[in-house]
Amino acid sequence: MVLGKLYFTWRRYFQWTFHGSIHYASTLRWIELPYIVTSHKTPLYRRLRNVEMWLQENKVTNLQLATEKLNGLVLKPGQTFSLWRLVGKPTKGKGFLEGMVLTNGSFTAGVGGGLCQLSNLIYWMALHTPLTVTERWRHTHDVFPDANRTQPFGSGATVVYNYVDLQIKNDTPHEYQLMVRVGNSDLEGEWRCEQPCPFKYEIYESEHLMNQEWWGGYMRHNVIRRKVLDHNLKEIADNFVTENHAIMMYEPMLGESPNII
Repeated sequence: MVLGKLYFTWRRYFQWTFHGSIHYASTLRWIELPYIVTSHKTPLYRRLRNVEMWLQENKVTNLQLATEKLNGLVLKPGQTFSLWRLVGKPTKGKGFLEGMVLTNGSFTAGVGGGLCQLSNLIYWMALHTPLTVTERWRHTHDVFPDANRTQPFGSGATVVYNYVDLQIKNDTPHEYQLMVRVGNSDLEGEWRCEQPCPFKYEIYESEHLMNQEWWGGYMRHNVIRRKVLDHNLKEIADNFVTENHAIMMYEPMLGESPNII
């Protein structure tokens, strides 16, 4: 397993160094582009059972360090956004702390923990733009029931330095700009553009199933799709986005989320 991790880590370094036809974005601009294409925010703190609050407080520090590397990023036509190439390896030497890391369906402490909240936010916003997601990894475990869910199951993006990355390409003729910041109570983000976006997007799930497996547990499956609407809100496309399969860490049909104290 260690050798496999080393292989994929160095393969990513090689890709970043000798990237060929991939042009990675790296320019930060403090002047905001004029048009907001989409915006979203997620709470920084959640009342999680069996998770000490200091892990979430450290997560906020990690998010502050990471967003400083991303806020104002200009994604020019033809360029690709790579989260890890911009944020770099989260280490103690850079000020990153032990935060909450989801591993095999349970919470542990790890340096740089909590950055999946950032990748989840950026990915969800990208689905509401004309940008193209070229690399996204799904979560392997479904931890919480739907009682407090505001987005479809499977609409996030997990990241692990550096071989499990989030990458997004600008295939449009216009510049886009990523704005991400840590607010008082929420992680806040926007994708902005130099021109108004002529489309609206609706993300929804289909083919949703919960199946009991031979080993006694449950698996959850769905397909994420995206409707494209014109300026009159007339549907002009309905496209496949991704398919999800995850091990459920709770009993199906629970009425209240067990993560809430």
